[in-house]
Amino acid sequence: MIRILALALLLSAAPLLAAPQSKTTNSADDKSMILALESAWNQAEMHHDATAAAAIMADTFISVDHHGALQNKQQYLAGIKDLSFSPTEIANSDTSVYLYGNVAIVTSEYRTKGSDSGKPFVHHGRFTDTWVKLNGEWKCVADQETLIH
Repeated sequence: MIRILALALLLSAAPLLAAPQSKTTNSADDKSMILALESAWNQAEMHHDATAAAAIMADTFISVDHHGALQNKQQYLAGIKDLSFSPTEIANSDTSVYLYGNVAIVTSEYRTKGSDSGKPFVHHGRFTDTWVKLNGEWKCVADQETLIH
């Protein structure tokens, strides 16, 4: 009787023991996808491709830029289309992805170099992006940037 009870307990626990392995695989896949989306976002900004940027953002996307200005998705995308802002380099470093189920937080340093209304600039800062998996796709819902002086 004790053996049957022990076997029943072991069999009922088996799915729990197997779950972390499958979550690890999904977790690695999700992290890779989010990092690829972050890279695609940089490329979209470099090429003023608001359509590509829009595809990775939720409709309710909000951003706090390095000046502290709050922007909705349409305002943010208008900034990407603005040809007076001309980045020649956008690079992320020291990037980390933290997963919490269907939510991910990305932290990273960034360096952006280029010209703004004809004046050269170099920005070095940090950002935090919040991603949510909606209908099986990762979408950025919020972005916050801070300059490092």
